[in-house]
Amino acid sequence: MVRFVALCTVVLGFGTMPASAANLTRSIEVNAAPSAVWSVIGSFCAIKDWLPPVGMCIEDGKSPPTRTLVTKDGKASFVETQTARNEKEYSYSYAFVSSPLPVTNYKSTIKVTAKGDGVSVVTWTGTYTPDSGKEKDALDALSGVYEAGLVDIQARFKK
Repeated sequence: MVRFVALCTVVLGFGTMPASAANLTRSIEVNAAPSAVWSVIGSFCAIKDWLPPVGMCIEDGKSPPTRTLVTKDGKASFVETQTARNEKEYSYSYAFVSSPLPVTNYKSTIKVTAKGDGVSVVTWTGTYTPDSGKEKDALDALSGVYEAGLVDIQARFKK
């Protein structure tokens, strides 16, 4: 009987376990030096210029800054706070304050590194906890955002 109760406790406990954290990384090569790429993407609200779904970015002017992104169709908004910035390493990190995506604990970093003569790599990484049962939706949405943004950045430096 003790074994049965222990087994039920273990089995029932699995139903209440939170979704585990997920990681996402996407990178793309860009035909420009890191400083040139950073001059285009490094400003916290520059994301409106290189992330196709974003129509507007409003920065609060505080330190650290918080930005509100509104999609071009006006149907969704994201509030994000910058959590780290390193101008020398061409990177910044941010976290969601609020988002319509099925995730919690979202944290992300965008970084530009030198690959060779006049070539850079832009890497966008994120960690998040997908809502239970929405793991695929979360991954698909974030992957789509990362890929669209990176392709747009690359296109700005086509030779």
